[in-house]
Amino acid sequence: MSSPNSSRKENGLYIAMISLHGLVTGTNIELGRDADTGGQVKYVIDLSKSLSRNPDVRRVDLFTRQIFDKRIDDRYSEPKEQLEENAYLVRVPCGPRRYLHKEALWPHIEQFIDNMLYHFSRRDRVPDVIHGHYADAGLIASRLAAILGIPMVFTGHSLGRSKKDRLMEKGSSEEQLERKYKIGKRIEAEEVAIDSAQLVITSTQQEHKEQYAVYSNYKKTLTKVIPPGVDLQDFYPPKRKAIRPPIFKEISKFLHEPDKPMILAMSRPDERKNIRTLIEVYGENAELQKLANLVLILGNRDRILDMDKGASRVLSRLLYAVDGYNLYGKIAYPKNHSPEDVPDIYRSAASRKGVFVNPALTEPFGLTIIEAAASGLPVVATKDGGPIEILEKCKNGLLIDPLDKEEITDSLIKALTDRKQWNSWSRSGARLSAKHYTWEGHARSYARSIKSVLNNWEKKTSRKVVRSKLPTIRKLLFTDLDGTLLGDRESLSELMAVLKEKEGSIGLGIATGRTLSSSVKALKEWSLALPNIMVTCVGSEIYYGLPPVQDIAYRKHINYRWEPDKVRKILAQEPGLKLQPDSEQREHKISYVIDPDPDFSRRQIVDTMRRNKLAVQVIYSHGAYLDILPLRASKGHAIRYLAMKWELPMENILVIGDSGNDEEMLLASNLSVVVGNCSPELNHLRDDEGIYFAESSYARGILEGAEHFDFFNDERDSDRK
Repeated sequence: MSSPNSSRKENGLYIAMISLHGLVTGTNIELGRDADTGGQVKYVIDLSKSLSRNPDVRRVDLFTRQIFDKRIDDRYSEPKEQLEENAYLVRVPCGPRRYLHKEALWPHIEQFIDNMLYHFSRRDRVPDVIHGHYADAGLIASRLAAILGIPMVFTGHSLGRSKKDRLMEKGSSEEQLERKYKIGKRIEAEEVAIDSAQLVITSTQQEHKEQYAVYSNYKKTLTKVIPPGVDLQDFYPPKRKAIRPPIFKEISKFLHEPDKPMILAMSRPDERKNIRTLIEVYGENAELQKLANLVLILGNRDRILDMDKGASRVLSRLLYAVDGYNLYGKIAYPKNHSPEDVPDIYRSAASRKGVFVNPALTEPFGLTIIEAAASGLPVVATKDGGPIEILEKCKNGLLIDPLDKEEITDSLIKALTDRKQWNSWSRSGARLSAKHYTWEGHARSYARSIKSVLNNWEKKTSRKVVRSKLPTIRKLLFTDLDGTLLGDRESLSELMAVLKEKEGSIGLGIATGRTLSSSVKALKEWSLALPNIMVTCVGSEIYYGLPPVQDIAYRKHINYRWEPDKVRKILAQEPGLKLQPDSEQREHKISYVIDPDPDFSRRQIVDTMRRNKLAVQVIYSHGAYLDILPLRASKGHAIRYLAMKWELPMENILVIGDSGNDEEMLLASNLSVVVGNCSPELNHLRDDEGIYFAESSYARGILEGAEHFDFFNDERDSDRK
């Protein structure tokens, strides 16, 4: 007999998380290796693990980028890594195989979206919620949430508007920021993510009230402050004085008096971490040098010259400062440490009555401050963001202006010389961090918040939110709209009843010459819900879900060799062609009305396009309409694209049409039906054995064709490979 907790687990939440950039792994995280592999990586790994242990969570998948690069470890190319019993790290391709910094990933976002959809289709389950971490993943999550019909959560970690303001205050221009950081793309992605999210999770009230509040789409009622946790099994105060863990030997190599107290700083080598100011403070004060050694844990490195420019510059300046202040024997900056060494470093500093310092210019949260607190090590930290709230709760140190050298100096000296205060801070930090900052508590609050989001999501009947069935369907019925699906209410009701019975295994798509808004209007007039997929504008646009979201990857795909201005200029000289109203013109569709003329020839238009070296599709329908599309766009091309994207064999797709603009998609499928009320334009296809011409019209013709191909027979449902 199963326990209540095991039953909760089996029926629990399936949470998908995305953290796109950096080197993401569950073991031996290379924190500080570069600017992209920092606290966010550790946070998402720890969050995934802790959530997977919560009884209300069935599974957590953390999605990141798959990387094949000789410069980094082979483990980053592995498609899957198990983090815990119910938590997995899933790596999917995104852009070039080599390692890229986050600013270079923007052009490849759509590929990541497609590969995540492919993953869900293979698993046959849609997540209950999707959570994007940072701007890039927030944009991805917003699009996936719309496609799949599920709620979205966003955590920015650090925000582009704050970074832009800070760097412009220091003299950077907008052009420089765009060139180096793609700051415009980042801010726009954050706006989209915040607007799309049903929940924004922040670590501090300061983020909530100050940083997110400047965004146009921010809704404070949808924000939940959930501070990260610390693993108390790893981080705890030293049990004896002056401990010497294995990493201490590496630190001691740099120091004349290794057992002196430590001024400890731990961060990645990034300008924003303000390590240069800390070295200046130490180098300019003889009393500090007498009281303590300065120990800098700045990630891992082999050769400074091989690191990215930002990290290389920070570390080079560090070496210049050490030499300039002649700090040899007083400062340690070991090249390598493992994640297992980190708790020992804190305890080693605490056992020598040292102090942890975080002098960052800005600090969205500051997980290292909690780790230091849990280890019984007092803190001197920047008066910005997370440290303000952490020190208020843990009562374990002093806040400083990171640009005020005198204030930093005085605070460090107080922490190192006031033994009574040091003991009070040490005890308070260890006790109160355990009270306020645990991963178990974080996961509990997170799961409660997600369940609340899902309850509200289901109640939003005004939006008629429908979770996508695309990842689970085995077959797809794809029909033209006017004159095919629509036309006879009685037979339409019969068809929809059959599809309702097969819901979950057989999906419905429409392929129409109408625009999206016109298609939605027509479906409403016939009292039909939106289908799983809509191919509109004669195959030049694809939409999913409710509300519909466009397939941007397809839009980019069909843009190949598309020269609409040249097309319009040349066809303006053709007699008998008149542009349709602006409402019918689209980014990838140019539409004309043809004057009644028995001598009109589609072949003549095709030849004209070819003479002018224009690679296009020429679609002629109903004897009166001409549509010019990109070479890669058409109803048939769209259906083949969707078959590959959703891993559906073409023999599992039934295609139905009635007119000339359906011809290409009818020829693309192994299972094609022409309804009885078809246009004479299709008569020349009657000799094609793969196309069934139904005697019945409209939806009854669809039912007749489906029966002919035995399409609704469950025994013919074939599993995906």
